[in-house]
Amino acid sequence: MKKLFIVLVTVCTITTPACAQETCYSTLKGDTLVIGNTLIERKFVWNGGNLMTYSLSDKKNGKTNLAASLTPDFFISKDVKAGTDGTCRVEKIVATDIHPDYLKTTVTFSLGALDIQRIYRIYDNCPAIACDTYLKGTVNSAFGGREESTADRKNIEFVEDMKSKSVTAILDQLNFKGQHWHAKAIEFWDVTDWNNNLVAEQDIITYRKNNYRGNLFFVQNGEDGNGFFFLKEAPCSSVQLANKGGDFMAEFGKFMVTGLGITEQDIRKDEWTRTYGCVTGVYGGGELQALIALRSYQKNIRRHFLDRDEMIMMNTWGDRSQDAKVNESFCLQELEHAAKLGVTHFQIDDGWQTGKSPNSAVAKGSFRNIWDNKDYWKPDKEKYPRGLAPIVKRGKELGVEVGLWFNPSVQNDFADWEKDAETLIGLYRTYGIRIFKIDGLTIPTKKAEGNLRNLFDKVLLQTGNQVMFNLDATASRRGGYHMFNEYGNIFLENRYTDWRNYYPYWTLRNLWMLSKYVPAERLQIEFLNKWRNKEKYGDEPFAPDKYSFEYLFATTMAGQPLAWLEASNLPDEAFSIRKLIEQYKKVQYDFHQGVILPIGDEPSGRSWTGFQSICNQETYGSDGCNGKSGYLLIYREDNAQDEAWIETWLPEGTDVVCIPVLGNGKTMTVTVGRKGTIKVSLPQKNDFAMFRYQVKPYKLSSHLPSNSSICE
Repeated sequence: MKKLFIVLVTVCTITTPACAQETCYSTLKGDTLVIGNTLIERKFVWNGGNLMTYSLSDKKNGKTNLAASLTPDFFISKDVKAGTDGTCRVEKIVATDIHPDYLKTTVTFSLGALDIQRIYRIYDNCPAIACDTYLKGTVNSAFGGREESTADRKNIEFVEDMKSKSVTAILDQLNFKGQHWHAKAIEFWDVTDWNNNLVAEQDIITYRKNNYRGNLFFVQNGEDGNGFFFLKEAPCSSVQLANKGGDFMAEFGKFMVTGLGITEQDIRKDEWTRTYGCVTGVYGGGELQALIALRSYQKNIRRHFLDRDEMIMMNTWGDRSQDAKVNESFCLQELEHAAKLGVTHFQIDDGWQTGKSPNSAVAKGSFRNIWDNKDYWKPDKEKYPRGLAPIVKRGKELGVEVGLWFNPSVQNDFADWEKDAETLIGLYRTYGIRIFKIDGLTIPTKKAEGNLRNLFDKVLLQTGNQVMFNLDATASRRGGYHMFNEYGNIFLENRYTDWRNYYPYWTLRNLWMLSKYVPAERLQIEFLNKWRNKEKYGDEPFAPDKYSFEYLFATTMAGQPLAWLEASNLPDEAFSIRKLIEQYKKVQYDFHQGVILPIGDEPSGRSWTGFQSICNQETYGSDGCNGKSGYLLIYREDNAQDEAWIETWLPEGTDVVCIPVLGNGKTMTVTVGRKGTIKVSLPQKNDFAMFRYQVKPYKLSSHLPSNSSICE
């Protein structure tokens, strides 16, 4: 490696509340930049700032992959490969209520008239390094072009025939030796008003250059078992900006992340434009280690607090009255019933404001030109003559926090974002409202995406990070599951008994499938009033009224439960659910602290299925799951067998003690079989049980105090 004129050495020790003190580091010596911690290290050749990966190391498992050739990680022009005017700055970013401490390395360089800034983030005890990329200046080449179609390539008879032309910019890439790389691409769908199949996996043995879609790309070497993953921090593939059909390319041992989310027209001469982000993580062993490595990063994007992020929310829109009933007396009545149910949050949806949206049942309005009406976002004086203060006050007395629905001004790429931000800040300062459902978004351009991020950032800054957002994923071009995660949780789907599109196993299936790759505790999951619209379902075996109300609630417990209903419409028998909800509150936070993954079979209405929350995940080694404790949440759907063997993530051959904490399970000690199988039983169809488990010989108390945590 040739000598470089820049020498910068910075070593930073990071402390987070969750674990013992560890060290993250970033050092530039000569022509080598090294970023790492105790679990991962990525070494780069400086190349004038246009970094070229030299090696990627999994320090926990003692595996290092050396680059097969030195190629710039970031590619935007085939004519210029070495950077100029490269600089490197390293700084410790102190923890906030949003993120823990992390080490930030900012590499800035130029490629001709284009300035590039690559910001690397690394967290303590996390086997992943994130990179956020910004562009400024001018670029002469088109970099958003489509990769040539495989169908247009000729047959291969000579070495020259094997070459393919790439006209697509590359966000990041790794190039290793070996012919036996196995990969898995995972694609996601939101727009859940139209989609009910939200995850698809594609298994790949890498060969010649091909494109793959998705936000996640897991790669493992078939020779020695070491692996890495790419996470593309972007919306779902089908709604990404400037997407030309692929997110990843693979060619034998060469792997690339493509699709920057911008075109050359989006770049400004004097303003940084942010591309989509990319995270690189390492793991050794099998699928469990890969998923834990991913989740370790995801849990660092947004810190999860009991008194801020946990909720059992009620929103009345699910009973389809829309805004026809919403007023002071209705809200006060609903608050009383919400408290009787045991829910923790009551959110007033569309209709509290003076302005009328296009979803109004009383007067068709518009989301366009909202600020032509300066009173649009003030409480409707006819509905709320005393403002929202009486609602908020009564909620506090009952122990129920009040939240609101809000629709940012979409016209002209959120040009009025500052006015929207001031509205939300004002509602927080006036009433103390801090949870807002953000609906009606459409992000058609990079400018719109930037303005929306500005809106969220300003609200957090001006409220001391106290406000959080429920980001609606039901329609249009939005952030999906892997972008804007620092701002709150995801309102996953609208389902209604009125339209006969609410089936409990559908809801459970969507949560089950997403939970493998998206933190379940970041998803709001609905349960509805099963007594409404029974006649519309007839004798269907999977109709909501075929299940107990407790079971409907239980299908949401791995996520953040959402009572999508008007509580005043419930019969008296429904309120017996309070006992279950109060028991759930005692374990909700502890359950969500773990790594929640799906177990059993895919929910089908006839399956044995469920979730496992893996605590003490740092003890999981390369040979399998060696964790000591956690939770098992088991569902017996409409299945004829009262016992079954289900696959879990428990370590084969161990004895595990399971103590029931919710539902109808019984204490059991099980020996874990191949693929983590355990034998479970439930006496009734459409029933559930949650267990605390611990691997022997560790002692497990049979009593769980309300303030205890087995994830400590």
